[in-house]
Amino acid sequence: MIFNEFKLIFPEGDEQEITHRLTINQMVDVNGFPMALPLKNNKELVYRVYKISTTKTRNEIITNYHLEQVSIDELKFYTKQK
Repeated sequence: MIFNEFKLIFPEGDEQEITHRLTINQMVDVNGFPMALPLKNNKELVYRVYKISTTKTRNEIITNYHLEQVSIDELKFYTKQK
């Protein structure tokens, strides 16, 4: 039996296990849940998946989602324009 594990890798090196898959350039919150665009405001902590790596062992496949924090200036492009 092979187990699949998914992990977030934060810019500081911290890791957090999640239960779902993500894609490159997907915007996620601090818990790894996808953010709906457009964002309500630019004062949220948002990360972007910039790299996906996989580690295989004898009975486990670990998918690592490497995150980068999205800057406040960049978040302005993803917020609702009024």
